[in-house]
Amino acid sequence: MKVAMAADHGGFTLKTSLEHSLRSLGYEVIDFGALRLDPTDDYPDFVIPLAMAVASGEVDRGLAFCGSGVGASVAANKVAGVRAGLIHDVFSARQGVEDDAMNVLCLGGKVIGASFALELVKAFLTAQFSGAERHRRRLAKIQALERRGNQGIGEGTALIVFQDKRQSTPLAGDDPVVSQATG
Repeated sequence: MKVAMAADHGGFTLKTSLEHSLRSLGYEVIDFGALRLDPTDDYPDFVIPLAMAVASGEVDRGLAFCGSGVGASVAANKVAGVRAGLIHDVFSARQGVEDDAMNVLCLGGKVIGASFALELVKAFLTAQFSGAERHRRRLAKIQALERRGNQGIGEGTALIVFQDKRQSTPLAGDDPVVSQATG
C-alpha cells in the first residue's frame, strides 16, 4: 500500500517517527514534506499536495499532521474526493474507513504521542470500506455536492437535495440525492 505523509512544523516530529515505523512494517511511504523542521512553514503547502495525490489515486491513503490536526483536516477536505478525519481513538480510525471511506487520517503532533498515533495509523491503514448500501448512498450525496463545487444554485445548475427529517418530503425535487434546479 502506498501511504502519503505530510506535516508542517507542528506535526513534523510525529510524522518523522511514524514514517520510520511504517517503512519497517512494509508500507511504501511517499513524503510530501516538510523535509526539515521550519517553524515558519504552513500546513496547506504540504497537506494540499498530499490530498491531491490521494484524490487522484497516486497513493492509496494519506496521513496529515499539524499541531492539533485541525488545520490539516480542514485543508485536506477542501480537495474533492478526499474524506479526511481528525481522529483520536482506534474505533473512529477503523470505522471512518469502513463506513465513510475515509482516505486521509489527520493527527495533531502536539496532542498525541507517537506510540498511540501508531495504533491509530495501523487501524486506519488495515481497515477496508464495507461497501454497504447505506454507506454508498451517503457517499453518493457527498460526491454530488463535490461535483457541484462552488457554483451558485440557479437554472440548469445541479441542486443537492437532502431530506429534512422534520418534514415528510425532500426539500426539493423527486430524487433524494440530486435534482435539477428549475430556477
